[in-house]
Amino acid sequence: MDGLIKGLLDVAIGHERDNESQDERSRSNSAQAVSGDQDHQRDERSRSSWAQVVSGDQDHEKQVQSQWQGSGSRPSGRTHKTEYGGYEKNEGDERRHGYSQNKWNRKKQEEENNDGWETVGKKPPRRPQKINMDHWQGYKRPPSEQEYSDEVGTGTSIEPSEEELADFSQACNRLWQLDLNRLEPGKDYQIDCGEGKKVFQKEDVAEGSLFCYVDEDIFRTKPTFARFCSLLDNYNPNAGCKEVVTSEEKQEQAAFIEEISRTAPIKYLHKYLSRKGFVSENYQDFKRMLTSLWFDLYGRGGTSGSSSAFEHVFVGEIKQHCEQEVSGFHNWLQFYLEEAKGCVDYHGYILPRRRGETPDSETQLLTVQFEWNGVLKSVSSTLVGVSPEFEIALYTLCFFVGGEDNYVQLGPYSINIKCYRFGNKIGSVFPIAE
Repeated sequence: MDGLIKGLLDVAIGHERDNESQDERSRSNSAQAVSGDQDHQRDERSRSSWAQVVSGDQDHEKQVQSQWQGSGSRPSGRTHKTEYGGYEKNEGDERRHGYSQNKWNRKKQEEENNDGWETVGKKPPRRPQKINMDHWQGYKRPPSEQEYSDEVGTGTSIEPSEEELADFSQACNRLWQLDLNRLEPGKDYQIDCGEGKKVFQKEDVAEGSLFCYVDEDIFRTKPTFARFCSLLDNYNPNAGCKEVVTSEEKQEQAAFIEEISRTAPIKYLHKYLSRKGFVSENYQDFKRMLTSLWFDLYGRGGTSGSSSAFEHVFVGEIKQHCEQEVSGFHNWLQFYLEEAKGCVDYHGYILPRRRGETPDSETQLLTVQFEWNGVLKSVSSTLVGVSPEFEIALYTLCFFVGGEDNYVQLGPYSINIKCYRFGNKIGSVFPIAE
């Protein structure tokens, strides 16, 4: 009898232990499934090859990729990520442009539906931040009904010297000196570069957003910044989709050109190009040329009227080939606004070629990797804190006077301004650190 009782107890205890073991295996399998789903999502996002600048320049992209190979990294100065919710924009913009953030929203929803399981190292949720855009609506009025800033003071010399006329690099450096609206790192804005990586690495190594903050006063005190930003939501980011430009958007374009034409960099650009014989000495003709060069639509991706220099260089486009990829997108203000909306996910900076040149919060020439609306941009370079008028002037000067490679000095930075022509238009233009 004692043996029978002992046998029954062993069976009962063994069955209970089997159940516990099965629960542990089940829980482990559940966690692995959640982790596997996230790894799969990460792999899916990482499949996208890095963007070609214009059709046929894949070899150039490979060259840039090889240039940015390096080693070493810098620990992040922050322990959490400051991420933002959407900022205010006009209702109906997404419907008019025919795109949405469904892909991005699905990713967020999948992260929230993990039955209580959380992946180690998961980024914290975004904190909402709204950017006041109310006064931007006034930019849609006819230019004659708008108020502009005063012309640049006569104390600022905008005449190119003989040395600058003879040396293209000196002219570009002069534009840097004339950028009176350039922001000061640590005062007007704060960035955290986070961790570094190589171009071919697709994983997200950044613990935080790139932008910790930008002083919102700049959008009131520097009208060229606000007018530039008001143009950014006028475009369909899907490459190959025909753009629809409204009369109000044309007025925004004209008002932007009028505003920047009152600044020192644009006035210097006109003086320089007219002295070289590239443009008319008539300033009104010059402004019309700028509007045409940057905003006239042309075909890209097989569709006429689907792109422009402004859209490609500053806004960015998403190519819809076998695999989606981000093309263009070389402007820091666009990056900041899209990161504030939650549409940009910063992945880290690309390691520089030279050791000891790790970027920090003071650096104003960055090469980074990020996702835009869930689509990877493996490498993108941008000048941080510079004014819109400076970039328009610099890139226009390179288009008229320079070639495909333009090795110049901008303040402390040795840069190659890559400039690709699209017939008589700007196909793409962006900086590369030397």
